[in-house]
Amino acid sequence: MIIAIDGPAASGKGTVAKKLAEHLGVPYLDTGLLYRAVARDVEAKSGQLEDAAAAVVAAQSIDAQTLGDPGLRGPLAGDKASIVAKIPAVRAALLDYQRNFARSGARGAVLDGRDIGTVVCPDAHIKIFVTASDEARAHRRYLEHQGRGEAIPYETVLEDLRRRDARDSGRTIAPLEAAADALHLDTTNLDAEQTFAAVLALIAAKVAK
Repeated sequence: MIIAIDGPAASGKGTVAKKLAEHLGVPYLDTGLLYRAVARDVEAKSGQLEDAAAAVVAAQSIDAQTLGDPGLRGPLAGDKASIVAKIPAVRAALLDYQRNFARSGARGAVLDGRDIGTVVCPDAHIKIFVTASDEARAHRRYLEHQGRGEAIPYETVLEDLRRRDARDSGRTIAPLEAAADALHLDTTNLDAEQTFAAVLALIAAKVAK
C-alpha cells in the first residue's frame, strides 16, 4: 500500500506521515528533503539557487546518505527548496528517485510532499491532502523559530509562508494541489496526536470500502 500525503508548509503532513510509516512498519520519504538537499548543494557550488544547470546536476547526483543533514531542517531551508523546485528539469530528475522509493517497501511506503498524489504516485492506494489555516500554520512555524532562539516576528513568518504558498501553488510544473481523489484533512484545530488519529480513521474508512 502506497500512501501519499500532500499539503502546504506547516500543515502537519510531515509529522503525521513519519508517525504513520512507523506505525505501519513501512519506509518513509520526506520528498521535501530532496529539494532541500538540491538547494544546499547548489549553494555550496554556485551560490545561485536560480542556476538551473547547477540545480539539475545536484538533483541527478543526490546522495541519500546526506538527507539526515540537520541543515536541511527549518523554514529557511524550505524556502530555498521551493526556489529550485520551480525548475522543471530538477523535478524530472528527482521523479524516478521518488517513484523507486515508493516501490521499495515490500509492504508499501509513505511519502509526503506537494505533488505525491498528483504526479509522483498518481496511483497511490491512499491519498491525503493535509491543510490548515494560514494563521495556524504561521503560528506553528513561529514557535519553531522561537524554539531555535530566532526572534522573527509572527507577521514576518505569516508573510513568508504565504509567499511560499504562492510560489508552490503557482509553478507551472507539478503545482501544490490536492489530487481529485484525495481525502482532505484540516488540522487547524488538531494537535499531532489528534491529526494522527484522524489520518488512521480516514485510512480505515477508505480501506473498508
